[in-house]
Formats: sequence, C-alpha cells, structure tokens
Amino acid sequence: MAALTGGEMCVKYLMFVFNFIFWIAGTCVMAVGLWLRLDPKTKILFDGEDSSFIFYTGLYILIGVGALIMVVGFFGCCGAIQESPCLLGLFFSCLLVIFAVEVAAGIWAFSNQTKVTQDVTNFYKKTYNEYQQTNQEALKETISLIHHGLDCCGPSGNQPNAPDETCPKKEKLEVFITKSCPDAIDEFLNSKLHIIGSIGIGIGVIMIFGMIFSMMLCCAIRKTREIV
Repeated sequence: MAALTGGEMCVKYLMFVFNFIFWIAGTCVMAVGLWLRLDPKTKILFDGEDSSFIFYTGLYILIGVGALIMVVGFFGCCGAIQESPCLLGLFFSCLLVIFAVEVAAGIWAFSNQTKVTQDVTNFYKKTYNEYQQTNQEALKETISLIHHGLDCCGPSGNQPNAPDETCPKKEKLEVFITKSCPDAIDEFLNSKLHIIGSIGIGIGVIMIFGMIFSMMLCCAIRKTREIV
C-alpha cells in the first residue's frame, strides 16, 4: 500500500483542523440553543400557552443542527486521522444534509420574515401587559432583557407608567427620544437579516470546500490502497 503524497497529507491535516473547528462550532450552537431553552429569562418564550410555533421551530432547529454538526465534526476528524473512506463518506453525506437544511432554513426564514417580526412583537406586547397587571418577577426579567437589549421602553416609547427598573436609564432629554419596542424589534430584525444571510452564505461556501476536500482525500486513500 502506497503512502499519501505531500499534497494529500496536507489535505488530510486540513480536514482534521477543519472538522475540529466544526465540532467546536457545533458544540457552541447546541449550547446556545439549550441555554435559550433553559435560561429563566428566555424560557418564558417557549413555556407560555400562547408561545409562537415560530419560536419552537427556530429553537429546536438550532439545537438539532448543533448536535448534527458535532457528529459530522467527529466523523470528519476520525475519518481524516484514521484515513477511513467509510467515515469520510459519512462525513460527506452528513455535510450534504446540513447544506440542504441550511438552504431550506434560509428560504423559510426569508419567506416568514414578516410573520416572525409580528409574532415577536405580539409576544412582547402580551408579556408587557401581563407584567403591568401581575408584576411577576419572571415577566419582569423578560421585559428588562428586551428593553436593555434593544434600547427601547414600552409599546409606544418612554411612557409615564413604564416600569423604570426595566427600562434603560436615560439622561435628561434622552427620555423623550426613546424608541418604542415594536419599532425597535422591527428595526433589529430587518437590519440583522442581511448579516445573517451573509454568515449563512459563508458557512455554505465552507461546507462546499469541506465536501470537496473529503472526496479528494477519500479518493486518494482508496487509490493508495489499490496500489500493491
């Protein structure tokens, strides 16, 4: 059995590094998804009776993709180090599935952009009104998180009856130019959409190169094993 050439060895170790980073990225993605699901400040998004299907869909896609990326990274690392065509083939197949899911998720996100914005806005208004009526601590934390994260206050801007402890502190005349949270939500989602799209395209390109390298390495390994 012949050994891999210098260029093929370079591809082998590039595959290992690529998949190790891929595995770490998958771990981080799944950890973020689990944190959003279990953290008391965001758990209310998913536990309420009127929680949007959009929230559940996005969250569990995030967790599922993170777990799948971890598995793919494991297959890729083991396949590259052990020079296993079988594991490299599994890596290629899984990467192809993730690529297809990413494309489908991108199409779904763009086609549901208006609905996502409306659902998030409706959730905020409902949570804000419930907090005004009940003063529940969990609702307070959620409202405070939204207010500080988006630098907004209340459904129609800085209101006299808005709970001061949940809103960002403003100086003097700044209190009169505070954005309403529905406007801030709409602005945030629309402004970040092109960034998310660019990141998605970048990840897709990396996946394509990963599939190309895996096939190159797989073919090289099979070729060397056919040479006696």
